Amino acid sequence: MLLAEGLSVKGSTTSADKLPIFRDAGIKGYQLKVTAEGIEGDIKDFLTLTDVLIVDFPPGLRRDPKKDYSGAVENLAEAIETSGVKKVIFVSSISVYEETESFTIYTEDTAPNSTSASGKEIISAERIMLENPLFDTTIIRFGGLIGAGRHPVKYLAGRSGITNPLAPVNLIHLKDCLQVVKKLLENDIFGEEYNAVFPLNPSREKYYSEKAREAGLEIPQFDHSEPSIGKVISASKVMRELGVGLKEGI
Repeated sequence: MLLAEGLSVKGSTTSADKLPIFRDAGIKGYQLKVTAEGIEGDIKDFLTLTDVLIVDFPPGLRRDPKKDYSGAVENLAEAIETSGVKKVIFVSSISVYEETESFTIYTEDTAPNSTSASGKEIISAERIMLENPLFDTTIIRFGGLIGAGRHPVKYLAGRSGITNPLAPVNLIHLKDCLQVVKKLLENDIFGEEYNAVFPLNPSREKYYSEKAREAGLEIPQFDHSEPSIGKVISASKVMRELGVGLKEGI
C-alpha cells in the first residue's frame, strides 16, 4: 500500500529466507531480531533516514507466557531515541482490555485494564512507547485479524467444548487495518490512541457457526455450561476522527 503511494519502504524480518520477498516487492529488507536481551542486526541503518516507524511484531506470549515482551520494546525504544526517528505507530491489541460477564464496552477513554500476564505485558509495552518524550507514538489496538486467507473459523471448525459462546466477536479486516494506518500517515496524527474493530459484534457461536457453514466446514460446538465472558470494543473514535468506514465486513 505504501509503495503504491510512491513512498520508500524498509521492512524487517527475523528470517533471512524472507529477505528475497522484500526485495522482489521493492522493500529494502533487514534481518532484525528484537528481544529483551538486545537487538540483533543493523538496527542503526534500519532506522536511519526513517520518517515514521511502524512497530508491529508479535509478542509471542501465547507460545511463551513468560516472554519479556515489554523488555524487547524497551530495547527498541532506546534504539529509536538515538536514531532521529520522531514518529512511531505502535500496533497493539484489544487484549489490553479485560473480559467480563457483562461484556463491558471499551472506548479509548477507558484505561487498559487486563489482569492477565500477557495483557499486562502489552500494556507495559504501550506505556513505554507512549511516555517516551523523545518521539511521538500513536497506538492502534486492532481486533482479531481476518483477510488475505486468514480467518479464525479455520481453527475452530470441528472443535467441541469451545468456551464463551455468547461473547461478542471483535474482528477487523486487513484492508481496514491498512486504511487506518494510511489515514494516520496522511493526517500526521501522533500521540493518540485508537481502537480499531469492525463495528458489529455478533456472538462467537452465531458468527463462527455461520462462517463454518459458508465455508463448508464442520460446525464448531460451544460449551454453555459456564457463563460467557467477553467485551465490546468501540471503534467510534477511529471512524469519527480518521473518517475510516471499517466497511470491509467480517
